[in-house]
Amino acid sequence: MTPLAQFTAFLAANPKAICCELTTVRGSSPREQGAFMLVGPEAIFGTIGGGALEYMVIQHARRLIAEERAEEAMDVPLGPEIGQCCGGRVGVRLRYADEAIRRRLTERLQAEEAALPWVYVFGAGHVGRVLAQILALLPVRLEVIDTRREELALLPDGIRGRAVAMPEAVVRSAPQGSCYVILTHDHALDFLIAQEALARPDSPYVGMVGSLTKRARFSSWFKQEGGDEAALSRLVLPIGSHGLGDKRPQVIAALAAAEIMVHIGAREAEIARARAPEPGAVIGR
Repeated sequence: MTPLAQFTAFLAANPKAICCELTTVRGSSPREQGAFMLVGPEAIFGTIGGGALEYMVIQHARRLIAEERAEEAMDVPLGPEIGQCCGGRVGVRLRYADEAIRRRLTERLQAEEAALPWVYVFGAGHVGRVLAQILALLPVRLEVIDTRREELALLPDGIRGRAVAMPEAVVRSAPQGSCYVILTHDHALDFLIAQEALARPDSPYVGMVGSLTKRARFSSWFKQEGGDEAALSRLVLPIGSHGLGDKRPQVIAALAAAEIMVHIGAREAEIARARAPEPGAVIGR
């Protein structure tokens, strides 16, 4: 279930929920300004950073619900006074999640969901299934591609799978900024998908399961097919290694998921730097 779907379900079950939002952040804080959570009588949605801060805010929110009070503002030092050591200070506004707040947060979650990068997992075998389960918990949009319907049928509920006769064609039509993880049952198919993925310079991550021998074979084939060294250098093969040499599907999948998020974060930082104004530049008039 997506965060937006969870948000909608939570509000349906908690019509008198309190929205707790960080309005100011000074110094070090576990979450950024604008972070929010919803507090119901017995459940919460989201987080403003956990720890003593969150526990305190939940107590205040439930007191508002019990006393049927309208709203409250809190100014909280994140230091020894409350048993935290962040050292910063946050302002928190607590209000009933009325229609205006629900609409604003719904639009925000819709925009955040639309901006999430796609990750395409090619192969629904042992590693692919575990990787899909992990990625489903992370801030990405996910689709598992395979030629074998029987393997896709083994995916857990809620994970999107698609049977495709020519998986490499999926890469050509994928949205900008998509990631590709290649772990099919067929080395030749792996090579075709990787060739298409490496032709997409907009992709933060192109990874293939395998060994150093497989990398050498792919490199030779890729160059014979006209591929260049710069594109080849972007290929992560083997995925999820980090020098551990652990071949268990669960370990490979966990490390590959971390790799993917690191690459996505690096690309996002690169884009942000490119958009940032030059030091001393005059913005507007």
